[in-house]
Amino acid sequence: MEKYIGIMSGTSLDGIDAVLVATDGEQVRLLARTSSPFEPDLRQRLLTLAGGGTVTARQWGELDTELGKAYAAVANRLLAESGHSAGQIRAIGCHGQTVWHQPDGPLPFSLQLGDGNRLAADTGIIAINDFRRKDMALGGQGAPLVPAFHQRVLGGVNHVRILVNIGGIANITVLAPGQPVLGYDVGPGNMLLDLWCRRKLGQPYDKDAHFARQGQVNAALLASLLAEPWLTLPPPKSTGRELFSEDWLDARLPDGMAPADVQATLAELTATAIANEVAKWPAGELLVCGGGGHNPLLMQRLSALLPGWRVDTSNSAGVDMDAMEAMAFAWLAHQTLHGLTGNLPDVTGARRPAILGAIHLPG
Repeated sequence: MEKYIGIMSGTSLDGIDAVLVATDGEQVRLLARTSSPFEPDLRQRLLTLAGGGTVTARQWGELDTELGKAYAAVANRLLAESGHSAGQIRAIGCHGQTVWHQPDGPLPFSLQLGDGNRLAADTGIIAINDFRRKDMALGGQGAPLVPAFHQRVLGGVNHVRILVNIGGIANITVLAPGQPVLGYDVGPGNMLLDLWCRRKLGQPYDKDAHFARQGQVNAALLASLLAEPWLTLPPPKSTGRELFSEDWLDARLPDGMAPADVQATLAELTATAIANEVAKWPAGELLVCGGGGHNPLLMQRLSALLPGWRVDTSNSAGVDMDAMEAMAFAWLAHQTLHGLTGNLPDVTGARRPAILGAIHLPG
């Protein structure tokens, strides 16, 4: 089996995850993992850009370079911590940092920053990034791309198994016997929860849902949030900060509501948006991965909203919930280098399967 590094930094902007895996394309074995928080100033500049803020061409280029260097630093640290050299690694698969995702309209596109040339040069390893845009050129959403990996490592069961990744956005993968794999974004995950926590407490996230547990769900606000038309669109569909933004939330907030009640209601929005889609399938197994798996209130509410379902994290099925997405991009790098397709047209809506990604040689 060949060794690959996978790097992921998601819409929650909580940091960079990197994994080292061994894979032959069929089996994927996690060998090591590490993570690094974003430097606060870099994180704030990325949040401003992803929120629609104006930047100059110079600032854009500097962010792209800075992210490429940051990804390379995490990859090199992973090598050092795991006792590997660059020559032992076949390639790095790096998702990059999404700063704008526009899958619909006359000019659909998706932009991820993080210079692949810099990543390759600073690590001495082939770097593969820009995984989304080939799928979009073929009429697809460009996301989610992880369902193909879910199918590979967690498919083949004789019951309905649904994976939900709760990052900044929540997305599901449906693995049902005799059915094509389905996957799509279902609504906000941690994004609005983190936003409100930063605004009211100055903290990056609501650790152990302590803030949300102090409040009560406001039924009127929840109904207003769930009335968002995007939530009822049929798949394929994907979304991000472009829709579920600070402005989107502020436009729906009533005056004078207790901050903890808002946090509790946002948690219920995430759980309800997920449960509404999962409940369309015969009761089976719901496996949670991503940061949301550490939120005890979200896990509790998913169990309550989905009676008859077994709700657990992907750890229970043998795949580390914190490493899942980075592992997926290591696997996608393997697919690219071996001339194998990485997208699922039933998921993204693309016209055909495609080899994804741009390959950057180290020298």
